[in-house]
Amino acid sequence: MNVHIASAVVLATACAAPLTGQEKPDQKIYRVFVACESADEVHRVAFDGQTAKVEKIIDVGYQPTEIEGPHGLTVGPEGKYWYLSIAHGKPFGLLYKYRTSDDALVGECELGMFPATMQISPATGLLYCVNFNLHGRMLPSSVSIVDPDAMVEVARTMTGAMPHGSRLTRDGRLHYSCAMMSGELYEIDATTFKVTRNMQLDIDLPKGHESEAKPTWIQPHPTQKKIYAALNGKATIVEVDTDEWLVTRRLACAKGPYNLDLTSTGKQLVVTYKTAGEIGIWDLEQGTESARFPSSRRVTHGVVISPDDRYAFVTAEGKNAEPGALDVVDLQQQRKVTTVAVGLQAGGIAFWQTAKL
Repeated sequence: MNVHIASAVVLATACAAPLTGQEKPDQKIYRVFVACESADEVHRVAFDGQTAKVEKIIDVGYQPTEIEGPHGLTVGPEGKYWYLSIAHGKPFGLLYKYRTSDDALVGECELGMFPATMQISPATGLLYCVNFNLHGRMLPSSVSIVDPDAMVEVARTMTGAMPHGSRLTRDGRLHYSCAMMSGELYEIDATTFKVTRNMQLDIDLPKGHESEAKPTWIQPHPTQKKIYAALNGKATIVEVDTDEWLVTRRLACAKGPYNLDLTSTGKQLVVTYKTAGEIGIWDLEQGTESARFPSSRRVTHGVVISPDDRYAFVTAEGKNAEPGALDVVDLQQQRKVTTVAVGLQAGGIAFWQTAKL
């Protein structure tokens, strides 16, 4: 499932050794964390504008004989800590907190069933994580709200069946998620923890039936009151006007749109197509897809865009024993520039830092 996306921190110097020994003042190093769900690993990857490499592999989880499914990732607003959801528990999942300076585990908190994607609000300082609840009947599930300093769950808000795509508006005051099996968009007030509105994203959904649209990701626009949703089951991206609370555009796309991210200007939308095994770049002003190309593995998953809007980092799961991969896409040239192999079933991804070489 996904993916996650993180707060970005722009640092003046790198916290790890650069990829090359030669100093280039104008050149940058980009670093991301990648969750490898079937390996119980998180890979830290560095990209220098030309090549990418795995700098470190962090083993995660607490059951050495079980695959525990590291799933969602986010980085705290100051870049000092990163957070990871562990999906498979007995029965509940966990939230782990790691220190970025040495990747040491410094805290944990039990959440709901199959916790997935998450973000930290700049308005409240709290972390919001959807409990996807992959197991059992398709009943309404919840969003866990956590104090990331104390690592304590302070509230739990009920939403729809299999919530995913946990995203906050830029100011952190509103939280959005989509319920995959009931086809709904949910809005939560980040300060009161209450559902303020919800909307059916499917068209002509018979009462009592599961959604055929199966929305898997929600992405708020950075400057406008709009939300974009990936309808995985209907090969469609929908645009929602949150002032009017209605769908304003339905954009037909490749099969299996899964995760989304927007540039800071809101002009470009990057889409991972899980079923098609492709990556798409959309011009939102024109409402057209300006580029589409295969990812390096057959099951494309997560995406995060660098804060300077230059690159998109895309995970791909692979199939069976095939290793996962991280593709780096140049958004100016609209092409894939490099790929690096990572662990099995690469999914969740979070941007950590941009640093000078």
